[in-house]
Amino acid sequence: MSGPVETPSRRRVLTGLAQAGLAGAGFAGVAFGMPAAAPAQTARIDPRQPYSARPVDMALVLAVDCSRSIDAEEYRLQALGYAAAFRTDRVRKAALGGRRGAIAVAMTQWGGQRAQELVVDWTLLADPAGLENFAGRLAAQPRMIEDDATSLSGAIDHARRLFGTLPYAAERKVIDVSGDGINNQGRLPRFARDEAVDDGIGINGLPILTEYGTLDRYFRAEVIGGPGAFVVPARRFADFGPAIANKIAQEVAGVADGARSA
Repeated sequence: MSGPVETPSRRRVLTGLAQAGLAGAGFAGVAFGMPAAAPAQTARIDPRQPYSARPVDMALVLAVDCSRSIDAEEYRLQALGYAAAFRTDRVRKAALGGRRGAIAVAMTQWGGQRAQELVVDWTLLADPAGLENFAGRLAAQPRMIEDDATSLSGAIDHARRLFGTLPYAAERKVIDVSGDGINNQGRLPRFARDEAVDDGIGINGLPILTEYGTLDRYFRAEVIGGPGAFVVPARRFADFGPAIANKIAQEVAGVADGARSA
């Protein structure tokens, strides 16, 4: 039986579909009333896929406090703590051990209501080399924000907007907020939190208890939200590294087994 007649109209449609990368996915058949082939069910990412088609187990925004209460040494302890976390076996196994075998991570720095900076854009972590490279970038990242105010709501709003630029298909979306102070500029954090949760984004917290000994309670009441949201406090900046490794491993693995101090 002969195939479909090659008309100029059909040729133009097929050419356009091929240029869009869709002809091989069965869309050409749909255009001509033929049943489309079922999409392949791929559990793990295919590095040949375009970024927009790559599925990841989780997309995570690391929101790092750079308000004036954080001095230069304390900022370095945060940056090195994040870097060390991504070098641990626990975080590596969690990041690469999911159904998709990959996560996407971005880092922001924040201070007041209008003081936020994306310092490491969305990065795909799908193998040990990628994790090591990402850790190196975090360790070398200079401070870009130094602001008098502390706006946890501004940090959450900024992180929430970043998910609109996410170039991957994420099964879970999480914001990881670290900080050593309470909100003193902008709207209450609970309003930003509630909007993020309504968008399907979870928020976890890492309060550093150097300025406020009960900051972990404040984070539980005002900052964290979403199914399984949790707080992991660090009592000193020196405790930040172990605390963040514990926290990220829990986030990536989807395990929220309660708050524990470093």
